[in-house]
Amino acid sequence: MKRRFPLLALGMVALLAGLAAGLERLDWQLGVAPSLALLHGPLMISGFFGTLISLERAVALDRPLAYAVPALCGLGALLTLAGSRMAGPLLLTLGSLGLAGIFAAALRIQRASFLLVMAAGAVALIVGNAAWLLGQPVPAVVPWWMAFLVLTIAGERLELSRMLLHGARVEHQFLGIVGLYGLSLLLTFIHPPLAWHLTGAALILLALWLLRYDVARHTVRQSGLTRFIAWCLLLGYGWLVVGGLVMLVRGQLVAGPWYDAALHAVLVGFVFSMVFGHAPIIFPSVLGVPVAWRPFFYGHLVLLHAALLVRLVGDVAGLLLWRRWGGLLNALAILIFLGVTVGTTWVEQRRRRKQTFDTYA
Repeated sequence: MKRRFPLLALGMVALLAGLAAGLERLDWQLGVAPSLALLHGPLMISGFFGTLISLERAVALDRPLAYAVPALCGLGALLTLAGSRMAGPLLLTLGSLGLAGIFAAALRIQRASFLLVMAAGAVALIVGNAAWLLGQPVPAVVPWWMAFLVLTIAGERLELSRMLLHGARVEHQFLGIVGLYGLSLLLTFIHPPLAWHLTGAALILLALWLLRYDVARHTVRQSGLTRFIAWCLLLGYGWLVVGGLVMLVRGQLVAGPWYDAALHAVLVGFVFSMVFGHAPIIFPSVLGVPVAWRPFFYGHLVLLHAALLVRLVGDVAGLLLWRRWGGLLNALAILIFLGVTVGTTWVEQRRRRKQTFDTYA
């Protein structure tokens, strides 16, 4: 258990540095090196999410060697942050290869379609990291990094959707959408404009599938943590539609407000909404510590989505101030989420220790 905390800490360093880099890109003067702004995407996706997801999968696989994978991702992010343009990306690429290895081991235990989809996400991370290591610009690499997160989350939701006992036709629809998404990725280095249009179409279809067949449309009628998670999921699916629409209509995006709107609709609106919803479940399973859900968790969820709406209005309307403040408030929502998660975990641990002490006193 003790080995997991330092690995998670490496991921948190990547997250905080990635948030600072993002704010620097929005021209918030934080006193950090201007070069840090260029590392926003790699630190957030390969550094933070690469470490977090590989740690989660290492815990699930329960093999000592698997913990080397989040260590590679975390150390790669640290070296990248320190200014290494070779060793850092190299370790991140090796970490993504290790994540694919974890999924290969899991598939030998259980041959399941949802694991294949998540493994495809790991392959997308390998391609993205390797292309970045070889000098490809970030806009050319972003579709692969984004696919890593989208396919990982989609695979998890496919697994949980089986509780509703959908027929084979429903799963085949899902896999067909994933196939379209895969085709779009293969075209990114061949015909980028068409690739972006197809990516947008695939994301919209995936979001519509999730809105129709995911358990969230049923659990949102319940209460407490279950309902909170459902709202996180449904709001995230809505933003996935928004991001997909921008890509479908605009085609290839390399910079500017539409690029900002499309990426952050997916990577903030969809991905971080999933993180907010799954944290009360993932943290206990990964770290073995309880997270007590409270109704005020809705506060950072509302702030995340309201701030993202402000940011996207700023993008579309050319209101730079709205874009900057939306980005700042998005970062604040993520920081509040971290603070609330750590705080409630600490309080719950103290309560349980006191309860145990009172029992044996």
